[in-house]
Amino acid sequence: MMETREVPRQHDPFETHLSAADDRIRVSTWLPPQSGVVPRIRWGRRWINVLWAIPLAMVLLIVGIAIAQQLRTMPGVQEFILRYPGITPASRAVYSGFPLWLRLLHFFNLFFMMFIIRAGIQILADHPRLYWRRDCTPGTEWFRFQHDVPQDRVWTSKDDSVTIPKWLGIPGVRHSIGLARWWHFSFDLLWVINGAIFYVLLFTTNQWQRLVPTTWAIFPNALSETLQYLSLQFPVDHSWTSYNSLQQLVYFITVFVAAPLAVITGLMQSPAIANRLGWIARILNRQAARTIHFGVLCWFLLFILIHVTLVFITGARQNLNYMFAGVNDNSWKGFLVFSLAMIVVIGAWFAASPFTIKHARLVQKIGQTLVGPLMATAEWGDPKTQYTEHDISPYFWLNGTLPNSDAFNSLVKSGFANYRVRVSGLVENPREFSYAELKAMPKQEQITEHFCIQGWSGVAKWGGVSMRHILAVVRPTADARYAVFYSFSEGSAGGGYYDVHKMHNMRHGLTILAYEMNGAPLSVLHGAPLRLRCENELGFKMVKWIATIEFVQDFAHLGAGQGGYNEDHEFYGYRMPI
Repeated sequence: MMETREVPRQHDPFETHLSAADDRIRVSTWLPPQSGVVPRIRWGRRWINVLWAIPLAMVLLIVGIAIAQQLRTMPGVQEFILRYPGITPASRAVYSGFPLWLRLLHFFNLFFMMFIIRAGIQILADHPRLYWRRDCTPGTEWFRFQHDVPQDRVWTSKDDSVTIPKWLGIPGVRHSIGLARWWHFSFDLLWVINGAIFYVLLFTTNQWQRLVPTTWAIFPNALSETLQYLSLQFPVDHSWTSYNSLQQLVYFITVFVAAPLAVITGLMQSPAIANRLGWIARILNRQAARTIHFGVLCWFLLFILIHVTLVFITGARQNLNYMFAGVNDNSWKGFLVFSLAMIVVIGAWFAASPFTIKHARLVQKIGQTLVGPLMATAEWGDPKTQYTEHDISPYFWLNGTLPNSDAFNSLVKSGFANYRVRVSGLVENPREFSYAELKAMPKQEQITEHFCIQGWSGVAKWGGVSMRHILAVVRPTADARYAVFYSFSEGSAGGGYYDVHKMHNMRHGLTILAYEMNGAPLSVLHGAPLRLRCENELGFKMVKWIATIEFVQDFAHLGAGQGGYNEDHEFYGYRMPI
């Protein structure tokens, strides 16, 4: 009996334009380094260098110390301190000290926060500007560490990214946001799990009494403690059994206000979440969320600075014994454990960036394993949030490498009259649609918010053909699991640009092939003749300059097999709803 072989299915010809990718960052061929400026804050029309905050803080501290010392000579203030000494009542004392679980979670919190903060700074360096309004119009930002946007040439958001040192960011290479996000999100998840365990153990033991105020008297007591610290006459420490009122108030804010706020404002930067929450996303828009998220970062950094300083100047050996050895004596046990812990932290600090550069694909895969299931869950929601024409952004950042082929340039000259988009692959009815045919189909208009992976956002009105309509015409088979969008453009490192979407993304009500933007024909700069709008994903997945669409069962054979050009070459994730 003659053996029959299955004839491999022919893929779209544009597949041959795709390129393989390295599994590490080759710094020599990466986006060249670019310096920014010292961080600045806008005050009216002036930009103020934040380094002025250092001498200003020193002056305020010295003045504060002088005022506090003078106040403590006044009988009324002395009476106030006696009345409100800042000591927690004996009934709230915790005589179990610092148990092992608390000490371990404290160390894990420190370890995870190190990576979260460093990766967060790296992410911010990809769009080094912060705004309050949803619109990211240049000149409206209140904080930046980049120059003014040039007015004499095309300036993309990728051009706007800056380089930060490898010892500070992870991995410390310009426009390495894909890898930075894997570090940030992976350790965010571990940090949240660590925090959840902490909450459970805190409230199932008596340790909650250290952190949770139960009387309004905490405020005058905290003021009293502030005067005592500022006057350099430190109060007697009772941390083994209870925190003083100032410690309790600051710890409470950090644990129960700042930490949840970090999670909430992080999630509100997600297109899949924000574009489902309607009026909530209008109030806490992405840029307001970024600003508050940055404010929480500043709170954590200030807390760490003051906390560590006071640990060492109010009795280092005793304090280290409490939190690192769980003993209340004058031994060196805590210092020894602390030293070993710091060796681990410092070693991880300096190894993170070189490891990421050398093993970038591994970092991507670990991140996808840890965070991928959450990304997949977020994708399933059908985005519905729309805006009004009054909300349309006056400025919409550009991104992507413009097509520069003879075929595309010819289409531009003809006003895309000869443009045809091929829809093929695992479909029952392969088709080619001309530009005129697309415009003759039922038109869908929507005003939605765009979320770029780099951090900027903008609202625009899009007009085009619903993907649901295209699916109804071509009828994908049961084996079709992914839609592949091939672009006329090449990626920044060469090779054809493409991206892959799960089929359920194609069935969302706001997923369209857009040929209009803000009531006018789509410009070439923004993706003409046709671009994808998929409102539960980040912007890089909304392929511009669409050449063909192919439905496939798997994408492992495409490019480097990661699900898209940026996924292959810049280590993004093919699921990016967050």
